[in-house]
Amino acid sequence: MCPMPSAESTPARVHEPERVPPTREDAVAAAGSELIGGPLGRRALLGTSWWTPVRVIALVAIGVFVLGLVQKAPCYNGAWFFGASSQYTHACYSDIPHLYQGRGFVDGLVPYFDKLPGDMEYLEYPVLTGVFMEVASWLTPGSGTIQDQEQWYWMVNAGMLMVCAVVITVCVTRVHTRRPWDGLLVALAPAFALTATVNWDLLAVALTAAAILMWSRGRALAFGVLLGLATAAKLYPFLILGPLLLLCWRAGTWREFGKALGGAVGAWLVVNLPVMLFAFDGWSKFYTFSQERGVDFGSFWLIIVQNSDAPPSTETVNTLAMLLMLLCCGAIAALTLTAPRRPRFVQLAFLIVAAFILTNKVYSPQYVLWLVPLAVLARPKWRDFLIWQVCEVTYFLGIWMYLAYTTSGDAHKGLPTDGYHWAIGVHLLGTLYLCVMVVRDILMPDRDPVRRTGDDDPSGGVLDGAEDVFVLGPAARPTLHAARLEGPRVEWGVGRQPGGSL
Repeated sequence: MCPMPSAESTPARVHEPERVPPTREDAVAAAGSELIGGPLGRRALLGTSWWTPVRVIALVAIGVFVLGLVQKAPCYNGAWFFGASSQYTHACYSDIPHLYQGRGFVDGLVPYFDKLPGDMEYLEYPVLTGVFMEVASWLTPGSGTIQDQEQWYWMVNAGMLMVCAVVITVCVTRVHTRRPWDGLLVALAPAFALTATVNWDLLAVALTAAAILMWSRGRALAFGVLLGLATAAKLYPFLILGPLLLLCWRAGTWREFGKALGGAVGAWLVVNLPVMLFAFDGWSKFYTFSQERGVDFGSFWLIIVQNSDAPPSTETVNTLAMLLMLLCCGAIAALTLTAPRRPRFVQLAFLIVAAFILTNKVYSPQYVLWLVPLAVLARPKWRDFLIWQVCEVTYFLGIWMYLAYTTSGDAHKGLPTDGYHWAIGVHLLGTLYLCVMVVRDILMPDRDPVRRTGDDDPSGGVLDGAEDVFVLGPAARPTLHAARLEGPRVEWGVGRQPGGSL
C-alpha cells in the first residue's frame, strides 16, 4: 500500500471529484443530447436534484429492459408453443420457457441430483445458475396448462433478470466516479435489451460487475468472493483473474491479489462442493457437455466446418481453440508488462473475455452480455460502442433468420447459410474493432477517454496511481516513454487511497 500523500501533493479531485459530462467530450453524445435539450451547459447545477446519475440510469435501464420484454411478445402469445419457425422469424426466441419442461422443473425434479428424461441426463448449467432456475420454478404457479406455467416461468425469470440488469448498470455507473453517465451506454445498449431474457447469463454478468466495483474501491476480498460466485454461475468470469495477476505483478500488489484469489476459490467451493460431493455426475455435466459439444452457432469454426469437405473433429477444434486462446493470453501478458503505462484493469478484462468469445467454438447471441459492461468501462466512447452494437444486433437478427430458414422446410423463409456466415463475420469484425481500439488506448494512453481527463485507473483499486515495480521492454525506461505521452495524466503514487470514499 502506498503511503498517505501530503495535502500539497494530493489532487483536489481525490476529495471532490469533478464529473466528466460526456456531452462535453464526446461528439456523438453531444449530438444525441439534442433530443433532450442539447449538451450540458457549463453553468449547470449538478448534484442538486433527486435525479442523480445513478437513479436516472437505473430508470432508463428498467425502461429499455421492458422494451426488450415487449419485443418478446409475439413469442409469449404463441410462437414459443405453436410453429417451430415463428419464434425465429419474430426474433423472440428464449431458452427459458422451453427448459422449464425440458429440464424437469415442471415435474419438481432437483437439478444435478435427479436424472432427466430425454437426451440430456442432467442439467447442463453451472450450480449457481441452476439454483437461480430452481428458485424461479418455486415462484412459478403450478396450476393451469403447461403453456400457462411456461409463460409464468418466463415472466418470473424476467423479473429476476431485470434486477440483475439494474445491478449491472448501477455498478458500471459507480465504478468510474468522475464518469457516471457512461452507465447510459449499458442502459441503452440495444443488444443488451434484445438478449437479456434469452438465457440466464445476466446473473453472472451482475456478479462480475459487482466484483469490479468492489475491486475499484480497494476491497480485494469482496471482489474475490463475488467473482467466485460469478464463476459458479458461468465459467467466463474466472478469466479476469489472469489480467489481474499480471497487473498486480507489475505493481507489486501481491497481498491484494492473494486476497482476491482466496476469496474467489473459497466462494466457488462453497457453492460447488456440496453438489460435487453428493451428486458428482450431475455437477460434472456442465463441464463434460462443454468439452463434448460440437462446433456450434456464431463461431468462425462453424464457417470452416460448413465449408469443408473434411471438417475437423470436435477434439481437434477443442485443441486448436485452446491453443488460440493461449496465444491471446500470451499477447495480453506481453502487452500488460511492456505497455508504456500500466493498462487499466477493465481494459485487460475486456480483452481476455473478448479473446475467449472470438476463439470459442460457440457464440450464443446472449454472450454479448458478457462484454457490454466491460466494453463501456474499457472504451467509453459512444461512436465505437455504437458501431459494435450495430454489428451485434446484425448478428442477433442473422442467427434467428438462419434458424427460420433451416426450420421452414421447402418454404426457405429466412437467411441461407452463406448469409448467416456473413452475419458471423460482422460479429467477429465488430468485436475485433473494439479490441483494436482498446489496444490502441493501452499503447497510446493519451487517446484513452478515461486517462485524457486526468484519471489513472478508476477501476484499479489499489492499482490506481500505484508505482510500477516490474516492467519489460521500453516501458522500463520511463524517460523514453514519458516523452511520448501527451495530454493530462496523473502522477504515479498519488492516486486514490484503497478503501477511500468515492
